[in-house]
Amino acid sequence: MRDLRYCEVLLVSLSESQPIASVYNTYPLNDCPESKWSALDPKALATQFGANVAMLNGPRHWMINHVEKVGDPTSEKADFGGIEMYKQATVPIGSLIDQARPYSPYPVSRSTIFTYNAGSEIFQLTAPDGSVFVMQSFSQQKDPSLTLASLPSLANKLELPAGWKFGSRMLTEDLKIITVKNPAQVLQDNLGNSYSMIPSAPEN
Repeated sequence: MRDLRYCEVLLVSLSESQPIASVYNTYPLNDCPESKWSALDPKALATQFGANVAMLNGPRHWMINHVEKVGDPTSEKADFGGIEMYKQATVPIGSLIDQARPYSPYPVSRSTIFTYNAGSEIFQLTAPDGSVFVMQSFSQQKDPSLTLASLPSLANKLELPAGWKFGSRMLTEDLKIITVKNPAQVLQDNLGNSYSMIPSAPEN
C-alpha cells in the first residue's frame, strides 16, 4: 500500500445542524487515473450530488503500509466522472477551515487502524508541546515533483512554525495509529502533506 496513488472528493453540505464534509476516497478501488481526475469539474460534481461545494484533494500517495476498516463492502460507493470511490470519513466544516491552515490539527472521524511496518522509514512533525504527527500521505497537488524518494529532503521546503521540528526515523517495530473509537487528529504542512497524531494513550 505504501506509495500507492489515490485521490479524494469532499462533498460539503451546509444544510445540516452540524455542517460536515463527506470524504470519498479511491482506495482500494483504483489508483485515480489522471485522465479522468484532471477532467473533474468541482461545480458540476456539487450539482450532481446535491452538495453546496465539492472539493478535489489529490493526487496523493500513501505512506502507511496497511489500513484496517477501509473498503468495507457496506460502505457507500459513488462514481465521480468514471472514478469509483468509497465514502471513508466525515469531517466537520470547522475542521476544513483548520485544514486550510498549515500545522493546525483537526479531527477526522474515520474508524481506522493505520500500520507502519517495522523497517519502514517514517517522516514526522513534532509540535512544541511534544505531540508527534506521522506522515500518512504526501501530496502532489502543490508540488507535482514530490516523490517518496525525495521526502528525506522535504525539510528544505517546509515553512515550519516556531518550535516545530521535522525529522525521520527507521521503525524497529510496527507502529499502529488506532483511531476507531476516537477521531484522528490530523494536520497538513504547507505543501498539503497529511500527518496523523500518535495518540498519547491507547484506546481502551
